[in-house]
Parts: sequence; C-alpha cells; structure tokens
Amino acid sequence: MSSTLATRHPNKDILIKFLLVLSTVLLLVGIFAPMMTLSKFIWIENEFSLFAGTLQLYIDGQYLLFLILLLFSIVLPVAKIILLFRFWYADSSSCQQLQHFMSWISHYGKWSMLDVFVVALLLVIVKLGVLATVQVHYGIYMYAVAGLLIMACTAIINTAAKKDLEQSLES
Repeated sequence: MSSTLATRHPNKDILIKFLLVLSTVLLLVGIFAPMMTLSKFIWIENEFSLFAGTLQLYIDGQYLLFLILLLFSIVLPVAKIILLFRFWYADSSSCQQLQHFMSWISHYGKWSMLDVFVVALLLVIVKLGVLATVQVHYGIYMYAVAGLLIMACTAIINTAAKKDLEQSLES
C-alpha cells in the first residue's frame, strides 16, 4: 500500500485538490465579502461581512457571541480545510491511522454545518426586528457554497479511506 490516500487514489487527487482550493477561495471571499446590509428606519444602513460582524461583536463587548461566531464560523471551516488537506496527503499507510481518520471524520462531521447555521440564525434574529430590513449579498452565498464543497470533499475522502480500510482488513 502506498503511503498517502492521494497516491492510492490518483483518479480522485485532482478532484480533491480542486475542491480544497475552490472551497478555500470561496470561504475567504465569504468571510470578508459583504454578507448583508442592515437598514434601520430610512437613513441608517450598515453593511456587514462575517469578519466585520464578528469584530463588531468584540468591540461592543459581546464576548460570548464573538467567541461563538469566531470559532464556529471562521476557525472551524478553516480548520476543516487544513485537516482535510493534511489527511489526504499525510502518511496513512497503517490500518490504525485509517481508523483514526475515520473516527475523526465521524466526530468532526457532526459540527459540519454548525457554522452555516450560526450565520443563518444571525440573519433570522436580525430579520425579526420590526424596524429593520436585511438585504443579503453575495458573501453569504460564497460562504454557503464553501461549506457544501467542504462537505463534498469530506465525503470523497471518507469514501476513499473506507475503501482502503476494507482492503487492508481483508489482507
């Protein structure tokens, strides 16, 4: 057995590289691009990106919300991409390493859409204001697509790892 999942599955390697790079670009655009414009009354209008909104929570002293948004909407998706890249290209030749990866995917996957849920919840809370309207911008779509691509990449890597694990257990 070759040393990495990428070398054992060369037909999926180009797809995985493409998905990881595309999801990274879309995630960065989604974090820093305008996600929404909040309009209060007629004359007050604030445009927010995920990064700017998170930073504003810190400035306003909302430290718990700042930490939740920072961890689940910025740090967790970036960590997912880094770890997926690492697992795809890291030495995983032993059965034990593959089982560790499969366990990690199982536990980590439960948090996979929490970052998108947090942003959606933020939108719903803001829209509930009677005197405020929200206009959604392209940043939220880029962020959501990045989340979906990360999930697709996770599924492909998970499938490849399961196949390798089954083959190594049969041997």
